Amino acid sequence: MVRGLFTAASGMTAQQHRMDAVANNMANVDTNGYKRDTAVHKAFPEMLLRRMNEEVVRVPIRAQSIGSVDIAPVVGRLGTGVEQNEVYTVFEQGPMKQTDNPFDMALEGEGFFVVDTPFGERYTRNGGFFLGPEGLLVTKDGFPVLGEDGPITVKLNNFYIDQDGRIFQNQAFADDPNRLVTMRENEWEDTVEVDRLRLVNVSNPRYLRKQGGSLWNTTWESGSAEIVEGGQRPRVHQRFVEAANVNIVTEMVQMIEVNRAYEANQKVIQAHDDSTGRLLSTVMRPN
Repeated sequence: MVRGLFTAASGMTAQQHRMDAVANNMANVDTNGYKRDTAVHKAFPEMLLRRMNEEVVRVPIRAQSIGSVDIAPVVGRLGTGVEQNEVYTVFEQGPMKQTDNPFDMALEGEGFFVVDTPFGERYTRNGGFFLGPEGLLVTKDGFPVLGEDGPITVKLNNFYIDQDGRIFQNQAFADDPNRLVTMRENEWEDTVEVDRLRLVNVSNPRYLRKQGGSLWNTTWESGSAEIVEGGQRPRVHQRFVEAANVNIVTEMVQMIEVNRAYEANQKVIQAHDDSTGRLLSTVMRPN
């Protein structure tokens, strides 16, 4: 009976972890480049139950010793609870949102932008960048975005980025910003390639560690970040951002499932508590 209390309590703890993941997904539904989390649980080993007070047959083993074989009928298997195994991130492609902001960029395919932070290089899918005070392309937190030659320097209304991540500038139109605001890649002439976005990927993205602020860091399990080349390189879409891959309807359904499962385990605990109370107050009451 006491075992049932612990089993139900472990189920409630597991649902709390699921709720944490669902709540975090719902809170970041409007965060560009966010990837949803999924909590995975595993069951404790099951116990095989047999009826007690059954006959036991003894048989000789190699004619030298005596062993026993339990022939008691099997009642069934008893679950002993559940625990959280891991919380992993689903790196599905998020939908593209057009912004017409030349500093916004979205990646189509597997890969990450590289950002220089005080703690070293970090990686992100959030391409909502800004023009920093020193002319650098930076994140919303002010961290420089890195190209293959280092921090990227751009000028307002005087650059474009193709799908391979190459950055082009044209100084001829620097004095006519109103014209350059509406220009697209096929309208540019006499452009000069100044850098290329450093786009990287790891062998096991599932094991990347979230750092906050839409940033990721590598781990031993994920492997080191390597520059992506050729057909594996993600395509860059300027004037777009990648939305979160969170379906708010699905997350709300999961939230309801978690609440129902939590309530079910709570009722199991209440039932065991009532049974224990009756046992102590009636069956074991002294005459």
